[in-house]
Amino acid sequence: MTYRAPKLLKAAKDRPCVLCHSIGTTVAAHSNSLAHGHGIGHKAPDYYSAYVCQQCHDKIDGRAGGLTKEQKREMWLSAYIRTVAIWFEEKIVT
Repeated sequence: MTYRAPKLLKAAKDRPCVLCHSIGTTVAAHSNSLAHGHGIGHKAPDYYSAYVCQQCHDKIDGRAGGLTKEQKREMWLSAYIRTVAIWFEEKIVT
């Protein structure tokens, strides 16, 4: 069973993107890594999500931007590290 944490997902709403700081379309973007539990038709656990805008999400997921696999991985990891810091700094996770 995949761990779901609605509180983590809901906390993305109305935030600036942790990467480009744009406001208005931020969502909790789940990891696409098999190592994090992602698979066909199966999202990674909610604790592997990052608060990014739709434009950055499209780049990370390969729908835009023409990034290499490594660039997409690095972009998501950078966003994830910043998101986890928010969880603890704002006591979303204790």
